[in-house]
Amino acid sequence: MASVPKPSIGSERQDLYRRMDKHNLAPLWEVLHSLIPDEPATPCKPALWKYRDARPYLMEAGKLITAKEAIRRVLILENPGLRGESCITQSLYAGLQLILPGEIAPSHRHSQSALRFIVEGSGAYTAVDGERTTMRPGDFIITPSWTWHDHGHPGDEPVVWIDGLDIRIVQTFAAQFHEVYPEEVQPISRSEGASVARYGANLAPVGAKPPFGKTSPIFNYPYDRSREALAKMAQDQDTDPCHGWKMEFINPTTGGHAMPTIAAFLQLLPKGFRSQPYRCTDGTIYSVVEGQGKAVIGNETFEFEPRDTFVVPSWAPLQLEAKGETVLFSFSDRPGQEAMGLWREKRG
Repeated sequence: MASVPKPSIGSERQDLYRRMDKHNLAPLWEVLHSLIPDEPATPCKPALWKYRDARPYLMEAGKLITAKEAIRRVLILENPGLRGESCITQSLYAGLQLILPGEIAPSHRHSQSALRFIVEGSGAYTAVDGERTTMRPGDFIITPSWTWHDHGHPGDEPVVWIDGLDIRIVQTFAAQFHEVYPEEVQPISRSEGASVARYGANLAPVGAKPPFGKTSPIFNYPYDRSREALAKMAQDQDTDPCHGWKMEFINPTTGGHAMPTIAAFLQLLPKGFRSQPYRCTDGTIYSVVEGQGKAVIGNETFEFEPRDTFVVPSWAPLQLEAKGETVLFSFSDRPGQEAMGLWREKRG
């Protein structure tokens, strides 16, 4: 026969909790369901940032603070469910960075890995450990962990890109380090395009060790080449019902993700395409490169156009609709989830 709880059991439990609290102890049974829910639970919310709304603020900031003063002149894309936490998902940071003609964003390095996806303008450069690369719209650029990097702009028009960093992941492990280079600009030791020549033609220097550890030795994936690859794929392959035609940026030395903590993708949606519902555990940030359409995330609908950014939280169902031919860049924390055996997807 089951025991009958005493009428005073509630007050006795609370007294137990108060006494054990003094010894930094807490009852698991009071929080078990929130710690181990039936499905992913996240305060991250679906959201869209219209570039036409954000750009005026970015340009105004360009008049009020220099790139040197700011170190990095960036407007953080803060998730509405995570305000004040400087993140777009629970694990990733994203922001819009502006560099104006004649400016230099000083050289530094940090343990956080970063990506740049160029949204507007040409002529600026980023330098990574002694090599510069010119930035153009649609280029996917990597700054590996603990590499010296700076940005400069000898051109004549504003250049804006999306920064994506694994700040929250590194913060979780308390492994944050940062160092400022003694000079504003690092010395250049290799010609532009050297990394692509060494590793981007299905060739690699004999006996060479990966220069950036687990990060791709190619730190600029030009959009014209990526776009051409998508177009060729579309000629010979049927559309995936959830993704259209989708490709992943990879590390050519391993065949794996281009970055150890962040995965990056490019996908093409044909005119009139409407995807089947899709969900996955990696909360994903999208940047619209070409075209217009809709992203239905859960019960919310967001209309997008070129240069807009939207975020899909973990396990939120996503449907994409393309009015015309559309190209989307996206990135997420999938590598970490896969490494721990956590990543999961569901179609339909």
